[in-house]
Amino acid sequence: MRDLALAPPAASPLTGGLADSVFETAARTPALPVLARRADAAAPVWEEVTAAEFRDEVVGLAKGLVASGIAPGHRVAVMARTRYEWTVLGYALWTVGAEVVPVCPTSSREQVEWILRDAGCVAAAVEDEQGVMTVGSVCTSLPGLRHVWQLDAGALEELVRRGRSVPLAAVDSMRRIVLPDSTAVIAYTSGTSGRALGCVLSHRGLAAPCDTLLAGWGHTAAPPGEQGRVLAFLPFSHVYGLMIQGLCVRGGLLLGHEPDMSEAALSSALRSFRPTYLYAVPSVLEKIYKNFLRTAQAAGRGALFERAADTAREFAAAAERQRLGRGPGPGFELRLQHALYERTVYRGLRAALGGRVRRATSGGSPLSRDLSLFYEGIGVYVHDGYGLTETSGGVTMQPLGREKSGTVGKPLPGTRVRLAEDGEILVRGPSVFQGYAGDEAATRAVLRDGWLATGDLGRLDDEGYLTITGRKKDVIITSGGKSVAPAALEQRLRMHPLIHQAVVVGDNRPCVGALITLDPEFLAHWRAALSLQGDEPVRRAREENALREEVGRAVAAANSAVSRSESIRVFRILPEPFGVADGLLTPSMKLRRDEIVRHCAAEIDAMYEARSGARRPRTPDEQALWDDPDDVFR
Repeated sequence: MRDLALAPPAASPLTGGLADSVFETAARTPALPVLARRADAAAPVWEEVTAAEFRDEVVGLAKGLVASGIAPGHRVAVMARTRYEWTVLGYALWTVGAEVVPVCPTSSREQVEWILRDAGCVAAAVEDEQGVMTVGSVCTSLPGLRHVWQLDAGALEELVRRGRSVPLAAVDSMRRIVLPDSTAVIAYTSGTSGRALGCVLSHRGLAAPCDTLLAGWGHTAAPPGEQGRVLAFLPFSHVYGLMIQGLCVRGGLLLGHEPDMSEAALSSALRSFRPTYLYAVPSVLEKIYKNFLRTAQAAGRGALFERAADTAREFAAAAERQRLGRGPGPGFELRLQHALYERTVYRGLRAALGGRVRRATSGGSPLSRDLSLFYEGIGVYVHDGYGLTETSGGVTMQPLGREKSGTVGKPLPGTRVRLAEDGEILVRGPSVFQGYAGDEAATRAVLRDGWLATGDLGRLDDEGYLTITGRKKDVIITSGGKSVAPAALEQRLRMHPLIHQAVVVGDNRPCVGALITLDPEFLAHWRAALSLQGDEPVRRAREENALREEVGRAVAAANSAVSRSESIRVFRILPEPFGVADGLLTPSMKLRRDEIVRHCAAEIDAMYEARSGARRPRTPDEQALWDDPDDVFR
């Protein structure tokens, strides 16, 4: 095994619960703006909420919870999108020692029933009438559920009114008995393969990565002398979103909320809130890149954008070599080209993100090196970090001044990372969870002598940087015995503007294959740009051929990065994307591979059966990059 350990924690140890930071900040800097909210989603103006006002809202709601019988150790589900009320309610629950059970609002009836029953929730806060109906439909199987509060129906205001007679001393006494190792959150895993498990996360565990990141990287959240501004749009129903919330509240950063992750809503929120630091997942960063490209093409500047993007990546790669001591940095001609595109392209791209973002963090899954270099080249360095639900979020981060794209950086101070003989990543540190709620067998299976077996595969280079190569359970073994980790191939496929989702398959098959879905918005743009002539049947046939060739080039490009035995030889374009409603994605938008393989069994069989059937001539690009002639465009 290779073991990596860095310096001891730089942050002060936690002495109480997560809610204490709300009261400490209000006492220290009562006028500091800590939250921002809008009257409605279309409002361009954000109303700032001071630390003192936030504390008073938390206290008022905590009193209402006490009046409603919520006591220390009670578990309360919060089933809502990322919104202002989520933060206030969460900290009110922690103030009275209750345990928060986040539930994704798009969860199915069966998923909601399982989580509320498994966690033993005594109350549930839902966002809207749909949430009330979902929880109401399973109430008969949940005898311990006493309250269902609807946020959009004024439930929090009613709780505040109910708690007016509760003395402040009652709330203070409950907050002061919360210990660092008390349970703060029961966070359910995404359930990509089987029943979701409830991860028991302590106040200490959730605070540890936040405090370490703030101590070592907090000064990068904004220019010197300015308060950092973070727009939270990732779901608080998952640990990454909770970590972003914790970083802001514990670090005194201004936190805005955007519940709608649609392109239009997110773009509007970024422009009006103007964050100084961006937290995202690779799929969001991929989507932003594709939107940049589509917008440029629609304006007749597609070729200019692609040249500027290539220059950005070249410039960033040269800068990386310089900071790692491996080269002189960008040459004169490259600096000149970069300066030209800074004036004509990059400045406008940053304006689409609000104009003030200079650094960002990506998490949830690995970020491709090409995409990381692109963002760095346009002036927004993206730290790719690593963490999981069982580690309360962060495990690694890029060391400042020694960032290396394509890796997830090095372990946070106080956290140790070790690789098992088979490449599995093992983690030990203060943020590791306390176990799975009510499932000792599952806990014993992943916690061994204080080390968490993550189920992720990775490698450590000579300088200690960690690269994620995939999940153990996702590894494909072909009928010829070749082991293939699908993540890298899928990541490269998704970089093509037309490709929305990609699932690599091939277990017990003669070669690797892929199921591909298309990005509806870019597909419409691509079709409009074709300008094909002829009647409807002729145009449709030509369009289909052009689409097959374009996707074929994307597959060929992905294959160029792997060996012949790992390359995709067959693929199929599916008519509809995978979704949460059909059970093929988790609520956190992760692929449920086993379900996809079952759901698409007929398509997969047909794809491989056609492998020895009719073939079409390949384009020169495909001929140069493909190792095997058995490609299928069906």
